[in-house]
Amino acid sequence: MTLRHVVAFRMAAADPADRAAHAAEAARRLNALVGVVPTLRAMSAGANVLFPDQNWDLVLVADFEDVAGLDAYQVHPAHEEVAAYIGTIRADRVAVDIEI
Repeated sequence: MTLRHVVAFRMAAADPADRAAHAAEAARRLNALVGVVPTLRAMSAGANVLFPDQNWDLVLVADFEDVAGLDAYQVHPAHEEVAAYIGTIRADRVAVDIEI
């Protein structure tokens, strides 16, 4: 089973420019995890580019071989560092995990 982990974030900043900058930086940091976290098969993270008053600010799509791979990613020090940064700039988070 391949597992796809999809996460969307809403940034906390009230100013749209700050929200966009925070989302772009978070996406940069997330994408840098490819090749660093061994269980991460693929990842694409990006900041929203349309309808900022309606859409969430950031999304990531990551693929893992299985649940154990996702679990290992969650506790990997590089991911924990990025997650800590995102925790300082986000207002909300939603996730869905699907089999592909």
